[in-house]
Amino acid sequence: MQKVEDAIISENKGDVIVEEDDHEYKLIVDCNALSVEIEDEIAIIHNFIRDKYRLKFPELDSLELLPSAIIMVVSVTASTTSGKPLPEDVLQRTLEACDRTLALDSSKKKMVDFVESRMNDIAPNLSGVVGSAVAAKLMCSADGLSLLANMTADNVRNLGGKRKNLAGFSTANASRFCYIEETDICQSTPPSLRVKVCTMLANKAILAAQLPPARLPKPLPVPDFRSKKQRGGIRHSKRKDRYQITDAQKLRNRVKFGVPEESWLGDGLGVGCGMLGQAGSGKLRVSARQNKKIEKISKVKSYGSSGAAATSGLMSSSFAFTPVQGIELSNPQAYSDGTQSTYFSETGTFSKIKRQKSLFGV
Repeated sequence: MQKVEDAIISENKGDVIVEEDDHEYKLIVDCNALSVEIEDEIAIIHNFIRDKYRLKFPELDSLELLPSAIIMVVSVTASTTSGKPLPEDVLQRTLEACDRTLALDSSKKKMVDFVESRMNDIAPNLSGVVGSAVAAKLMCSADGLSLLANMTADNVRNLGGKRKNLAGFSTANASRFCYIEETDICQSTPPSLRVKVCTMLANKAILAAQLPPARLPKPLPVPDFRSKKQRGGIRHSKRKDRYQITDAQKLRNRVKFGVPEESWLGDGLGVGCGMLGQAGSGKLRVSARQNKKIEKISKVKSYGSSGAAATSGLMSSSFAFTPVQGIELSNPQAYSDGTQSTYFSETGTFSKIKRQKSLFGV
């Protein structure tokens, strides 16, 4: 406590404390651990005082924290109660326990005030979300900022909550007044939306308590000379077809067993040709592969013209009936000038679009 009092008297430098080796940060962590021990000690002394003073005022144990107006009524009721006066030694020990409880509570308040004054330097993000007072209480209850950042949202939301003893009744719908509900945001929220706001604040408090890493330069990736696997797609398939191994290269890479291969310079000099151009292969130059789209168009063009292929070189004629001369012998090939029309497609068809009627029937 002497170190805490000296730290409160000394002026705050205003520097952000991020290193755990700092002596002031260690003092704050020790204050968090000491505050938990003080709470446990206060609970033990409270049970001792309750057991000893029950003989004097039995009804006082069932009362909660009361306002000042009702305290006067309780004081008058204590003078007319059916309790027995305490012995001198029991009364003396009870008064000493009360003084010790007040001293412990005062020490805890000093530590909380010290931690609260340093919260803007230790955790500025957390103080901006929930406030310095609530941030100090959360940090003291979680026993440190690093442990608070690793807690779940439900546990952070329940920090500081104490259930009431309802004497056998159900505690399912019993409300807890936690540290998160002491924030200004929760106090200004309607009661119907307070649960959602507390859950959201608990999640944001965890994010604010985490220390973000510094923006350090990223190291270069390890050089990998192996080719990466490409995903399938139209663009990748076209590139594969463009750069794939041709049939001539496949024949050049093959060697026939027992037959010497030919080379570019002859007598085994230069690059070998493999099975390309050898006797028995029947090929010296491999024909280029046709495109599938061109093959489909040529197939559509040749549809229905197989019967006229035999008489393509002969003259074709047909009869035409005219009102002037009757029967006329004409040549259909005489009308074509040998050029192909570029306006209409030979493989395409005409399409008819059905006209929709308007609202006026026009």
